[in-house]
Amino acid sequence: MTLKTKANLLTLAQCLKSIDSKRIEDTQTLLTLFEKVTGAKPVVWGKDIIGFDQYSYKYDSGRTGEWPITGFSPRKTKLSIYIMPGFEHPKIAALLNQLGKHSLGKSCLYVTKLENIDLAILEQIITESVLIMKQTYPKN
Repeated sequence: MTLKTKANLLTLAQCLKSIDSKRIEDTQTLLTLFEKVTGAKPVVWGKDIIGFDQYSYKYDSGRTGEWPITGFSPRKTKLSIYIMPGFEHPKIAALLNQLGKHSLGKSCLYVTKLENIDLAILEQIITESVLIMKQTYPKN
C-alpha cells in the first residue's frame, strides 16, 4: 500500500494561495514559529499539510514511509497542528492544561484561532514533540 500524501506536490506559495483568507495571518504566525522551533524549511505534503523536517518509519508489517516530524494544516474551520508522538507523553500532557481553548485527535491538536491559545505554550509543545520524534526516529 502506497501512502497517498507525499512531500512536494505543491510549492508553499501554491498552498498559501488556496488558504481561506481568515487563516492567512495565523498561517504566517505558525510558519514563523515552526521554522524557529525546527530549524527546517516548510514542505507541503499533499495539498494542505505544511510539514517541517521528516522521519522514516517502518511498521511490523514491513510497510515503510516518510512523514513530517511536525507541521500543521490551515483548514477552513480549524488549524490542525501535528504533534506526532501524541498527547500521552507526560511533558506534553502537562503543557496542554496551560494551552488554552483546543481539542485533540490522536496526533492532532485542533485550534480554531491562535488568539485562543498561549503561543509560548504551543512553542513548548512543538519543541517537546520534535525532541521526542528525533529520539524515537534518529536519522541514519
